[in-house]
Amino acid sequence: MADRKVIFVAFAIEDERMRDFLKGQSLNTKSPFEYVDMSVKEAYDTEWKKRVRTRILRSDGILALVSKNSLTSSGQKWEIQCAKEEGKKLRGIWAYTDDRTNIVGVNTMVWSWDNISTWIDSL
Repeated sequence: MADRKVIFVAFAIEDERMRDFLKGQSLNTKSPFEYVDMSVKEAYDTEWKKRVRTRILRSDGILALVSKNSLTSSGQKWEIQCAKEEGKKLRGIWAYTDDRTNIVGVNTMVWSWDNISTWIDSL
């Protein structure tokens, strides 16, 4: 891979541990991407939304960690909607092997390094 891609990771705060696994995987391999984290534990105010939109605009693609928690995560829903509004490439990966939750409008794949790197290479 010639250049590194900037990937925004959208996830439900309940899946923070899986986000950490993804971050660890990216740091401990010859990762083809730079990781962007905008997670917050407090309310999603206007300033947070402006910062997230700016980060999404700077990203080459948005990777959503999809789980049953995604269905009730207002922050993740907003990040996904923002990515769509900005015309960014969006892909989901299932956060858990036993959870195949679907989010309308998000093409979701099995979490494997090959799947992730192939998608990133396509950006």
